[in-house]
Amino acid sequence: MASSNHLAGSGTRLHAPAGTGWDVAWGVLLVIGGVLAVMMPEVAALATTLVFGWLLILCGVFELGYAIQTRHRGFGWKLTSGILTLLLGLAIVVFPLTGTISLGLLVGAFLLVGGVARTAFAFQLKPLSGWGWVVFDGLLSIALAILILIGWPGSSLIVIGVLTGLWLISAGIWRIFLRGHLQA
Repeated sequence: MASSNHLAGSGTRLHAPAGTGWDVAWGVLLVIGGVLAVMMPEVAALATTLVFGWLLILCGVFELGYAIQTRHRGFGWKLTSGILTLLLGLAIVVFPLTGTISLGLLVGAFLLVGGVARTAFAFQLKPLSGWGWVVFDGLLSIALAILILIGWPGSSLIVIGVLTGLWLISAGIWRIFLRGHLQA
């Protein structure tokens, strides 16, 4: 039986690409960070909210720069968009708890609308194999949205923190399993 590190029939050995150790290390750090975020969702939620706020500030500054640089057609709208983005980012950074509560509501609304859309889409797929999984996904999203919205605003810290943790764990796991195989 051929070893998994030989190309089929060629006798050529496959070697782990450069950087594999860093991929694994980064994946492990992401998993650890994710576990910590799930264990301390309030801290993770506030950190996520602050990062989001700073990204909005940065985007607002770039939008303002773009509006000023391209002062022709639509200047007022570009300028308004940049100012609003900047102000929203500043508000989130200055009032992170309020920002987290708002994000919790947005996540609940997103899950509700997405769940309804996927459930409707599933019934268009009905004769196809696997359409039930789309129904399951849609109904699960609706159920999660209802739970979030019933518990809102108190659920916002937990929801944002746990979702951040689960995302970090997922991102870390796939980096570990695909270590080095996605090199450009």
